[in-house]
Amino acid sequence: MARTPTSPADDRAVAVALRYDPAGPRAPTVTASGRGLVADQILQLAFDNGVRVREDADLAQVLAAVEVDSVIPLEAFAAVAEILAYMYRANGTDPQGSGP
Repeated sequence: MARTPTSPADDRAVAVALRYDPAGPRAPTVTASGRGLVADQILQLAFDNGVRVREDADLAQVLAAVEVDSVIPLEAFAAVAEILAYMYRANGTDPQGSGP
């Protein structure tokens, strides 16, 4: 999940949710994207379900331009890979699904 920082002057925050299955044949895909109130709803669902959120304004803007259910663009691969690696380390899991 990537989002832009929010501030009182910025009511058009952006949130983008990603899905990645390391056992699958595809790159990460955009599963939800929105601005303003929709972004708030995406973030609330993430928080309610214990999904880690990464605040990255530039990445959120790039991913917000991608259609839902589409793979991420090539220029976002490095940043998304960094986020996924962080999440695997933070969760103590192996990306191949074999546990810690």
